[in-house]
Amino acid sequence: MQDAKNSIIDVPVAARATIKDVAFAAGVSISTASKALNERGRMAAETRERIQSVAQQLGFRPNAMARALVGQRSFTLGLLTNDTYGRFTLPIAAGLSAAMADRGVSVFLCAIDDEPERVRLSLEAMEDKRVDGLVVSGKRIDRVLPVDIPTVHMPVVYVNAACPEGAIGFVPDDEGGAHAAVSHLVGLGRKRIAHVTGPRSFSAVSLREKGWRRALSEAALPCFGDVLSGEWSEAFGYAAGQRFVASPISERPDAVFCGNDQIARGVIDALALSGIRVPEDIAVVGFDNWEIFATATRPPLTTVDMALKELGRQAGLTLLDMIDGKPVETGQRRLPCRLKVRESCGSPAPWAE
Repeated sequence: MQDAKNSIIDVPVAARATIKDVAFAAGVSISTASKALNERGRMAAETRERIQSVAQQLGFRPNAMARALVGQRSFTLGLLTNDTYGRFTLPIAAGLSAAMADRGVSVFLCAIDDEPERVRLSLEAMEDKRVDGLVVSGKRIDRVLPVDIPTVHMPVVYVNAACPEGAIGFVPDDEGGAHAAVSHLVGLGRKRIAHVTGPRSFSAVSLREKGWRRALSEAALPCFGDVLSGEWSEAFGYAAGQRFVASPISERPDAVFCGNDQIARGVIDALALSGIRVPEDIAVVGFDNWEIFATATRPPLTTVDMALKELGRQAGLTLLDMIDGKPVETGQRRLPCRLKVRESCGSPAPWAE
């Protein structure tokens, strides 16, 4: 076989060329040839150009039915996530899948780590499935997943992950959720509201602290003590609770707003083991509404729900609009969180907005 750029001698001119002929003459697989001719898939520009040149020399033209099939939607969306534990992605996927099921669209999930090669293979799997669009879900709102948008030949929406410039993303309103939680405690008469939260490297930590400070400022209350920042864990919450226990009664908080539910549960355990009653002596509120922690805590934990299912639903509906060619404004949208009131704050009640 001679150089494809000069001449093709493998296929008789009189015969109607097929995709198999193009692939053979270009020295690639049928799948690669198809992707190159349909402007899909990831490959070197030289390879794509060579295949297209071979197809032109052979006079290859897909028949009308094949072109129609190529143009049809697969009615499948891809969900790519690095949240392999599933803490955030599972509810996002549930909201996405429920919204898509009503529209006859299925969801294809790929879990990845942060290795670019794994991402590349997952994207190729998505393209092989001919997904119509892609939802990229993360485990924190301030990190971009290693997805190279310019090389992804489909619409993309980000959820609970940093939104690259010119892209579209959805995240929970962390500051608003914290403000609602602390305002609720203020409304219950709490005046010395401490804050125990996660690592400073997370943007969610600064946003939730900002909501805590704003609610106290609006109520003309001082911030109680220093913000205690550490791991997102029960162990850190327990250590923070022990600090409160070691303080004189007059210097203890009467409420603690925690950066997540695990920390809150640790705080409650430390208080309870020292005979401090929750919520009578100290009220405790968490953040996340992670059911396995919130409902198993004693007393059941009041916490901020991040509305992850709604994030998934909104992301899916927006992605469908993009696929349909409707104008969609770029940028990151923050969706409201809701306060789920249980017993740990001293005010059992239904959902509070």
